[in-house]
Order: sequence, then C-alpha cells, then structure tokens
Amino acid sequence: MRRKLEVSKLLIHMLFTVLSIIVVMPFLLVIAVSLTDEKSISEFGYRFIPKHFSLDAYRYLLDAPDVIIKAYGITLLITVVGSLVGLLLTAMTAYVISRPDYRYNRVTTFYVFFTMLFSGGLVPSYILITQYLHLKDSLLALILPLLLSPFNIMVMKGFMAKIPLEIVESAKMDGAREFRIFFRIILPLSTPALATLGLLISFSYWNDWFNAMLYIDDPGKVPLQLLLVRTLNSIEFLTTNSEFTQQLGIDLASFPNNSARMAIAVLAGGPMLVIFPFFQRFFVKGLTVGSLKG
Repeated sequence: MRRKLEVSKLLIHMLFTVLSIIVVMPFLLVIAVSLTDEKSISEFGYRFIPKHFSLDAYRYLLDAPDVIIKAYGITLLITVVGSLVGLLLTAMTAYVISRPDYRYNRVTTFYVFFTMLFSGGLVPSYILITQYLHLKDSLLALILPLLLSPFNIMVMKGFMAKIPLEIVESAKMDGAREFRIFFRIILPLSTPALATLGLLISFSYWNDWFNAMLYIDDPGKVPLQLLLVRTLNSIEFLTTNSEFTQQLGIDLASFPNNSARMAIAVLAGGPMLVIFPFFQRFFVKGLTVGSLKG
C-alpha cells in the first residue's frame, strides 16, 4: 500500500514537473531569440540555443538608456501608487457591501455589478479625463482609470463575506470604531486576497499603454509600455518600407527585426516575472482559504 502511494506521488510530481517545463519553455525561447543574430534567425529559425550570439537587439532598444530608464521610473511610480491606492479603495468598497448589517447592501452590490456589464465607453471617458478633470499630460490620467475594477470588488467582497460578523461586533463592544476595525482586524485577515488582487492590479498598471497613448503627449511622461509599443511600430515601419531604409543606409538583412521584438517582450515582462514568485504563497492560500469550515 505504501509502495503504491509513493509511486502515485512520484507520478504526480513528474506530471507537474513536465507541466512546469512546458510553461517555462516559451519564455526561455523568447530570451534565446532576443540574443540571436538576425541573419541566424532568418537562416535557421527560432532555436533554444542561439546559433550565433548577438546583442544587437538590446543595443538598438537601449541606444538611449536615459529614455528607457525614465520610462521604467514612470511605470514603476504609476504601478506602485496605483496598486496601493486601488487596493485600498477596492478593499474599502468590498468591505462595505460585504457587511450584512449595511442597509443598502443589495442596492450597492447591484450598482457595482451593473458596471461590469455596461460602461460609459471610450468617448465619455476621454471627455471626462481631458475636458472636466483637465488631466491631459498628467500621470493621474494613467492612475485614475484603473483605480477601481468591479470584478476585483466582487472578488474581495466574496472573501470578506466569509469573515464572521461576530468579530466585528465584539470589536465594537470593546469600543473600536469602524476605521479601526477595518484597518486593525479586517485587512490583516484579508492578507491572501489583498496580495492576490494587489498583484493583478499591479499587472494592469504595468501592462497599460492604451491610456498613455490617449492622454500623454509629453515625451518626458511616456511609460515603458507605450515607449516599447512605439519602438515596435518603428521597427515595423522600417521593415515594411525598404526604400526608406535604403536611403538611411540600413541593411535589413542584419537589422534586428525578430530579435528586437523578443527583446521588447523581455524588457516589458521581465520585472513582473521576477516579482511574481514572492506572491505565489499568497495565491495558494487565497485559493484554499474558505474551503474548510470550523
């Protein structure tokens, strides 16, 4: 019996090891291609081990390091500020509608859920940001649109609804007010959900380039993702207009077209892949919490 159990555990470990390798391999291929010479890619295709090693793609992207470093700084600032404020507002909103003793619980919950199905659209949002709030060329224009998500609020509500109301009532009997209950009791108990949603919110801010394209014209306030999108568009323009590249004296055969695309993916997604493992334990706990009663 014990031998069968050990064999089953071994098979399960092998299965998840294979799945992990399958998940990691595409990103390893992206890194390998970004370090491959363009002529080698044209001749041999994509390879996990570069036939001819080259840093031309990164030299092209990092030709002006001060620009990309500044874009990294802006993206980091937006991500940190937006994630912290957005997570706080999400938790506060979810806590209110999760309380069964809140008189307008159902009405407020329906209001939040309704915005998941219907939105004002792009044009009203643009008019609101630029004409009424006057946030054109402001970093707040990149933070405010993503602060609150109805989906995140509903997920947080479902988590906080599992916290016994008796804890809140006992804290009130001890003289604690609502804000103290929220910050000293509810938030510590909601750490797995906060960590999970915080990472999702930070992903949204880190990967956002569309709002920057709409509201940012100042080159000094361009975030990383928009800078990389513009770089990718420049590469596509050069590769599809051979007469223009000939005038500039650019050899398309050696121009880092495919490798630069992969290098953009590495520069854009690399930092988040480094941060993600630190939140993995909160993801596991967030998935399993509430599965057992008592």
